[in-house]
Amino acid sequence: MTATPRSLELTHLAAAAADSKQAENLVALDVSGPLPLTDVFLLASGRNEPNVRAIAEEIIEKLSAAGAPLLRREGLAEARWVLLDFGDLVVHVFHEEDRMYYSLERLWKDCPVVPLTVSV
Repeated sequence: MTATPRSLELTHLAAAAADSKQAENLVALDVSGPLPLTDVFLLASGRNEPNVRAIAEEIIEKLSAAGAPLLRREGLAEARWVLLDFGDLVVHVFHEEDRMYYSLERLWKDCPVVPLTVSV
């Protein structure tokens, strides 16, 4: 199974929104094979809590404007690991230290990487 065109479109919109707020180390993984509930994980890092919060809020704003409802949001108050669930796309915005600790790329290393068109 592969990610749907809509989930890929949302991934690119979210990546561009994250990039506009100086997100670092953007990685998108097609998790549609092992996970029946979502198509793509987008991972991004922020340098500090205000940066993580700004990245997450920009993604919410841009995807909402594109008609993608935010189904669930976790961690925005602490801004260490923010999870944004848009259904076919789940965005993880990490503080850079927490990203290294949880290492989701390692956990999902068998999933194909979705090419992104922003500077990563």
